[in-house]
Amino acid sequence: MIVELKEKLNQLSNRFENIKEILKPESLEKELKSLDREMGKPDFWNDQKKAQETASRRNSIANKLEEIKGVEKRLKDIDEYIQLLEIEYDEEAEKEAERELTSLEKEIDRLETASLLSEEYDFKDAILTLQAGSGGVEACDWTEMLLRMYLRWAEKNGFQVEMVDYQPDDVAGIKSATVIIKGPYAYGYLKGEQGVHRLVRISPFDANKRRHTSFAAVSVIPEIGEEVKVEIKEEDLRIDTFRASGAGGQHVNTTDSAVRIVHIPTGITVSCQSERSQIQNRAKAMQMLKAKLYQYELQKQKEKQKELEGEKKDISWGSQIRSYIFHPYQMVKDLRTGYETGNVEAVMDGEIDSFIESYLKWNASEKQQN
Repeated sequence: MIVELKEKLNQLSNRFENIKEILKPESLEKELKSLDREMGKPDFWNDQKKAQETASRRNSIANKLEEIKGVEKRLKDIDEYIQLLEIEYDEEAEKEAERELTSLEKEIDRLETASLLSEEYDFKDAILTLQAGSGGVEACDWTEMLLRMYLRWAEKNGFQVEMVDYQPDDVAGIKSATVIIKGPYAYGYLKGEQGVHRLVRISPFDANKRRHTSFAAVSVIPEIGEEVKVEIKEEDLRIDTFRASGAGGQHVNTTDSAVRIVHIPTGITVSCQSERSQIQNRAKAMQMLKAKLYQYELQKQKEKQKELEGEKKDISWGSQIRSYIFHPYQMVKDLRTGYETGNVEAVMDGEIDSFIESYLKWNASEKQQN
């Protein structure tokens, strides 16, 4: 049994060394010192938004370095523990070493996932937009179910959520919604959720209890700050105002404070109704439009996508990334990675970390092949 423990420890040590090659802790240490110097400047807090982003980045790096050092220490401690076992065997001590290795493996799994978040905007907040597709009221109900799934995931992972737009359907569910998920690496974790999500179930709205297929589209972009310059001409915009309404259709206020902006050359549309005044909603909508236009330009440059941001393929058959089957059996399957689970209830309650991890690993593998 001690031989197996040593073998397991060796495997974990090798995995950890590979993770360190990706994370480059020496570079992280240098960046941390640089951020500390920047935060020590007298005028650091003059620009509140930039300062908060810098502080968030600094905390994220510090936490990652602490985790790396923690794993290094645990690997060393377990190695010494096993060496003692070889000198003086104790069955209970052997079980304790086994438990420690199992716990350490989970920690290395988390660190391995974090090591895959190395793209430029992975550490940013995420702007998540959901839009009902084919299926009428069924699709609107499904879109609201997906929104709840992401809100539950964010809550479980300690992210903050800001609802900026919410368009309820006349019968049930929502036509569309936009939320900002705030926290370290929110965009990196959620970027793989972009695409069409398909649901198959017995319809609660069908008196004949027939099986229905519904679709909803999810768009995920990073919330970019002032460091990125995007030129937006006033004549290219159509700005509409409307009355804000909240979940369930109740009015947030009685004035036309909500703002919808259409970028005419691209057709990209953004809406915001979370703020009290029209001026504040317009400012936030412009910030989201800036992020979407920047993402669109990146996609054009890389020739990864010819469709405009917000103008995806038909939200129906042939363009989905994930299937959620409620009937005749229960299964959720990612059509890119092949990962699947039969625990539909847990997934709809926000347990999507396994799908996120499998996508990040699949995406890294695809990049290596290309």
